[in-house]
Amino acid sequence: MHYCLRWVSLVAVALFCALPAQAQEWRSEPLSTIDRQYMEDQRETLDELARTHLGRQLSGEKDNDFTILQRLLDQGVVGQDDVSELQAMGLILGDHLKKEYGLSWAVYYDERGRSRSLQVPGFEEDFIFPITQISRRAEVGIDVNVRDVYKELEQAVDNIRNQPPL
Repeated sequence: MHYCLRWVSLVAVALFCALPAQAQEWRSEPLSTIDRQYMEDQRETLDELARTHLGRQLSGEKDNDFTILQRLLDQGVVGQDDVSELQAMGLILGDHLKKEYGLSWAVYYDERGRSRSLQVPGFEEDFIFPITQISRRAEVGIDVNVRDVYKELEQAVDNIRNQPPL
């Protein structure tokens, strides 16, 4: 009997502790210093690949950067197994979205874990996830058109902005 009461008490404590976690399915917070440094390292890695293999560099100008990303993919410099570099390409897309649409980088947490994302101002519950857009396609062998991926991300931003705010 004493064992049974202890077990019931442990179950009750576990359920009590789990309730707040279930009440909030997601949360976001600003990028940490470590996130910002990691993202900068990813940008530098891609820039170094572009300089080494293409004799060009990322400039922050959309047409130039997208041409470089596409060539890195098309020439096999970045392959389907190069997840970090593929995600760095998504970061570059995100940087252009941020600049063009006034978005902000944030860290998004949910039951799947932690992701760097873009938040649309005025729509606190709506996020864009550009980091994985190229890598997910490339990892399964889909030919990636960088400009088409960017257009899809632009459409996602437009869809968010065109919905009525809560």
